[in-house]
Amino acid sequence: MRLPKFEYFEPKTLEAALSMLIEKGSDACVLAGGTDVLVKMRNGRLMPKAVIGLQGIEGLNNINFDPAKGLTIGAMARISDVVSHPDVMKRYPALSHAAGVMANVQVRNMGTIAGNLCNAAPSAENAPPLMAMRAQVTIVGPTGARHIPLDQFFRGPGLTKIEASEIMASIFVPLPAPRSGASYKRISARCGVDIAAVCVGAMVACTEEVCSEVRIVLGAVAPVPMRAPKAEGIIQGQKLTRDLVEKAAAQAAEESKPISDVRATADYRKKMVEVLTFRALEQAYERAMKL
Repeated sequence: MRLPKFEYFEPKTLEAALSMLIEKGSDACVLAGGTDVLVKMRNGRLMPKAVIGLQGIEGLNNINFDPAKGLTIGAMARISDVVSHPDVMKRYPALSHAAGVMANVQVRNMGTIAGNLCNAAPSAENAPPLMAMRAQVTIVGPTGARHIPLDQFFRGPGLTKIEASEIMASIFVPLPAPRSGASYKRISARCGVDIAAVCVGAMVACTEEVCSEVRIVLGAVAPVPMRAPKAEGIIQGQKLTRDLVEKAAAQAAEESKPISDVRATADYRKKMVEVLTFRALEQAYERAMKL
């Protein structure tokens, strides 16, 4: 199916992009990498009269690591650039892995982490590890910038807290705490080329051998990427044992709310939540103990 006719704008600043967005109103949409937006336009699910491309805005594709604060990923940073960034690989291996196993090379070379989040698919590959690592997004609009923790960002399939006159500018991931580790696990019908049927992000921080903080995030098993607070509570403040990890993984499966669709049945997804949560917690703990 051919793309519908539309006007294309390429502003040079965020301020100009916001002005265009406000001027065009509900007839406009914002374009980052285009791997989701153009597909929606081609199949008729999205028919904007104006498309505002962000690729001409200087600095929006930057990836910056501050040793005192953490990682900032610009809204136009390509997924492949995040995968291979030396500080991401060294300090945030779960994020590098999640970005590196999503879709295929062509999508990773065009798509952006910000676009993946703004598309708000329940299966968004980068959401679980970022939520596990306490990421927040910066949204700019006519009244200035605001910061939203990523675990409060999603409202439903395809829905976020970005208002019609706002644009995501960047994603911030705090510096990992001492003796902490994160992990990302996924499963799909056709390995990396397919959308995840189930994905899990986990982060474990330890004080000596006791887990001082645990975050478990499940993807593709609810309308939005979701935390599993009861499962986290099983481990929080405890010395991690295989028995506790098994109990937490089983509880995460209980908390998930999967549906059956073309990619997997609800029963299969629940079973895989348990398997992947166990593996993610195990790897996150191993990484924490190495630091």
